[in-house]
Amino acid sequence: MSRHYPLVAERAGHRCEYGRAPEAIFNLPFEVEHIVPTSRSGPDDESNLALACRACNLYKSDQTEGVDETTGESVPLLHPRRDVWDEHFRVNLKHGTIEGLTPVGRVTIACLRMNRDLQREARRAWMKLTLYP
Repeated sequence: MSRHYPLVAERAGHRCEYGRAPEAIFNLPFEVEHIVPTSRSGPDDESNLALACRACNLYKSDQTEGVDETTGESVPLLHPRRDVWDEHFRVNLKHGTIEGLTPVGRVTIACLRMNRDLQREARRAWMKLTLYP
């Protein structure tokens, strides 16, 4: 576990900072990930660290941007230290999907594959348990 885990997890409210999954429902702690990867000259300090569930961290990998299918423009992924989640996303409570409100939101959803069947099913279950959103 990262030495930064306690601070990053507390700051994130023990939720994935990309998809807002609740850490309490998982049997392992979430991962501390570099928003801008160190391989792309991102710093190794708290300003560049986010709490991510395994799925978001794996799909994000070293990506920092993507192409928005609506505008065709290259835009950055959500930056949890600078961006406000609710400005870029909303949760569809009926379907369990996360909807992108902005190019940043849409690109983040696509790159991190946040609306896979398993993710949507999990969100609906978490909502029944009042753990999400």
